[in-house]
Amino acid sequence: MSDSKIVDTAARSSTASAKSAPLEGRRARRRASTLSTGDRVFLGFTTGSALLIMLILAGVAIFLIVKALPAIVADWPTDPELHAGPTLAFGNFWAYVAPLLWGTLWVSAIAIVIATPVAIGIALFISHYSPRRLAGILGSLVDLLAAVPSVVFGLWGIIVIRPFLRPLGDFLNHYLGWIPIFAGQPSSTGSTILAGSVVLAVMILPIITSISREVFLQTPRLNEEAALALGATQWEMIRVAVFPYARSGMVSAILLGLGRALGETMAIALIISPSIVFSVRILTEGGNSQTIAANIALNFPIATSLQRDALIGTGLLLFVVSFGVNILARYILGATGPGAASRRARREKKAALSA
Repeated sequence: MSDSKIVDTAARSSTASAKSAPLEGRRARRRASTLSTGDRVFLGFTTGSALLIMLILAGVAIFLIVKALPAIVADWPTDPELHAGPTLAFGNFWAYVAPLLWGTLWVSAIAIVIATPVAIGIALFISHYSPRRLAGILGSLVDLLAAVPSVVFGLWGIIVIRPFLRPLGDFLNHYLGWIPIFAGQPSSTGSTILAGSVVLAVMILPIITSISREVFLQTPRLNEEAALALGATQWEMIRVAVFPYARSGMVSAILLGLGRALGETMAIALIISPSIVFSVRILTEGGNSQTIAANIALNFPIATSLQRDALIGTGLLLFVVSFGVNILARYILGATGPGAASRRARREKKAALSA
């Protein structure tokens, strides 16, 4: 091809790209001008709702920062308000919040380990094994678990789960006590991290199960039929066709369940007998790591003004951690979930046109 033809082709390409952007803008304005009055009202309502959510979130963050700042910058060893009561024996705010953060993450991690295989198994049964009529009933029952109040789960944990798990705790301590998490003197009442984690696992089951079930149902039917046509069993079809497609959705479901577990309050406060310490033991009583949410619920009524600021500061850290976990879950689902490839292709095409 000659140089003049190359230049002419490049010029036409750049002209077409330059015209495409104003054309898209005119199309968007034309669509907006053709909206009915009801559509405009609904568009304004939804836009305002989205902006309101952002403003509320920003307002909560500002409130937590302003209220927590006095305790964060205070001199804890010399301040009489902080050198007594629930904040005694801590040199600064970070020494106070670090064990609480560890306890929150530790209890939530154990709950996730317990809940994840059960939730995914329930989701698989509902989506691929259960008869359609039974699947609807089971799905509704699982979703109803999300409506049970936390205090009810806490009372169930005290009356049922703690006595039920005591023999298991004795067994694990007797035969596996050389492992740090099973070491120590077993609890005689069942007020352990293990009992709290089991109850917390049941509480986060609906989130993980519902999201996983929906992702499993979105698996292309042709992929499943192709695997079965090649001689795969039902489980092999799930392993080679469903799980690869739903992997990102399962990860995001687990992270959203983790976000729910991080902020749980009443069930943990009722079941566990904690202390503000670093500990990995799950069978002892009194030496369990405390969680941020339960610590706030237990100590807020008896705290002084500056101690309440310290508790709000721990709430600020929990807010940041929970917010980060949820953002990570949404990012994983958006980046690798169903439709991600087509969205990337559209973005690349748009970037190529605007270049």
